Amino acid sequence: MNASPPDQRRLIEVAALDSRIRQADQARRNPPQAARVHDLLARRQELSQELATRLGARDDLRTELARIESDVAVVDARSARDADRLASSSNPKEAQGLESEIASLARRKSDLEDGELEIMERLEAADAAVAEQESLIAETNAEGADLSAEAKRIVAEATAVFDAASRDRAAIAATVPAALLAYYDKLATRSAGAAVLSQRTCEGCRMVLAGTDLQVLRQAAEDQIVNCPECGCILVRGEDSGL
Repeated sequence: MNASPPDQRRLIEVAALDSRIRQADQARRNPPQAARVHDLLARRQELSQELATRLGARDDLRTELARIESDVAVVDARSARDADRLASSSNPKEAQGLESEIASLARRKSDLEDGELEIMERLEAADAAVAEQESLIAETNAEGADLSAEAKRIVAEATAVFDAASRDRAAIAATVPAALLAYYDKLATRSAGAAVLSQRTCEGCRMVLAGTDLQVLRQAAEDQIVNCPECGCILVRGEDSGL
């Protein structure tokens, strides 16, 4: 295939824009923050599950504390009732029984209050554990929000670059002969498509051409399409090619 040197050089512009388009497309599809945001989402789920466990434990302690407080209220009520009956009783045997029950209720209340203090200490620790977990979740959410905002900014910028480069690519590609562009597009699926030959080096794959390959290029006409023997892209020759 033959193409004028200016048409070949336009392929370098197309290749540069294609590279820019690919990079912008990668950035907008997978911003650098995406992996960390994904990890944070998984982390938040783990933290939320642990929070649910800690909330459940705290709720159980609150329920237990409420039960003990209810039992204390019942004991107080019975003690008050027995005290009233004792004050008005004239039967020694009945008075003895009431005194025994009041003493028993006092011991029961003491045991309940000891249990109440223990539950209150455990509840205080449970409240602290819940607060700690909520703080971790808040920190995770804050980091995720910051990263998401940054990712959105990068996606927006990459999209703008992608759109601009796509427009420029379409404009330049329209000036390239259709057959040459089709050949370039085919090569671009597995290589740079087109690259400058600079100082005997293919800028597409960075291979330094050997003497026999250079001899072939020296003998090729200016309008002859030549390819890199390593990557297969179109080699665009110029004054700096070293031929």
